[in-house]
Amino acid sequence: MNKTILFEEHLKLNAKMVPFAGFEMPVQYTSVKDEAIAVRNNVGVFDVSHMGEFFVEGPGAHDFVDFLITNDFKNAALNKAVYSPLCRENGTVIDDLIAYKLKSDQALICVNAANIQKDWDWISQHTEKFNCTLTNQSNDYGLLAIQGPNSTKLIQDIGIKLDENFEYYSADYNTFEDNEIIIARTGYTGEDGFEVFCKNEKMATLWNKVLAAGATPCGLASRDVLRLEVCYPLYGHELSDEWTPLDAALKWTVKLNKDSFIGKQALSEYNPKLRLIKLKLEKGIPREGYPILDANEKEIGKVTSGTMSVALGSGVCLGLVQRDQFPEDKKFFVSIRNKKYEAIYCTKPFVTGGHK
Repeated sequence: MNKTILFEEHLKLNAKMVPFAGFEMPVQYTSVKDEAIAVRNNVGVFDVSHMGEFFVEGPGAHDFVDFLITNDFKNAALNKAVYSPLCRENGTVIDDLIAYKLKSDQALICVNAANIQKDWDWISQHTEKFNCTLTNQSNDYGLLAIQGPNSTKLIQDIGIKLDENFEYYSADYNTFEDNEIIIARTGYTGEDGFEVFCKNEKMATLWNKVLAAGATPCGLASRDVLRLEVCYPLYGHELSDEWTPLDAALKWTVKLNKDSFIGKQALSEYNPKLRLIKLKLEKGIPREGYPILDANEKEIGKVTSGTMSVALGSGVCLGLVQRDQFPEDKKFFVSIRNKKYEAIYCTKPFVTGGHK
């Protein structure tokens, strides 16, 4: 089992550690509720150093990344971040990622921890037509997600200077105690916040400075609740090797007007088979794999992610249903241990985050 560079720091805080994506990771420090509330109302910090970092450098770096992903990277402004699926020729999703346009001849691709090797094998196959080099620096960098309405103040309190025009989904080089870092105004909670890439040797100092400045340490459990409340997808749940972005409500990330990208032809011709839905329950807690039923008790899909929302105090879930069986009356039920629970169909995220 791999360990992040902050493993010993988590043990000092008596974090509960669990295996996740091949790493021993903190699932919680105090309680999921307290950690989620800290992020919504103040500021929390997550160790996400298990994520993968691939650097692309050279005159063809931006063209290469644009070819790899379905979203538009080529026309994004310098120092912007772009969220996108990474697809095969048949349109199915290898992973979802964020690509950062750091310099005129450099990009950073951040991928999910569980998919580092799979993504590397795929991406490294496609460099030969582009004037660029690709390096996997996942073992050299740590990554902190500092999230919440007071995250800007905290970042400044620990000595990181922010440009006043540093907008949501921006990314750039910066410094922390005279050490080079990469900072992005991104995150996975729906709140304003930052993700800070830092070389391993300075990570413990950064982590402890962030805690001393008032951030609550947060684990994977609260992270999952927070992302689900704002309806962000998670690879392996709402996205998988078997489905396309068009099945998972990510049509907005598929720019078919681009000249060329991997999977373009397949996605141009594809009719989605599934539909991603949001459901809220007054009673019961939906969990992954639970059947979703229509008013006639016919199973039409399954819960892909479910939890008890800390913000709402009720069960919430995302699910994929067969598109041709989507009920016109929009009446849904979730089967929990063979008992039927009525679910409210929602068209917007369960919680409105505070990102800028």
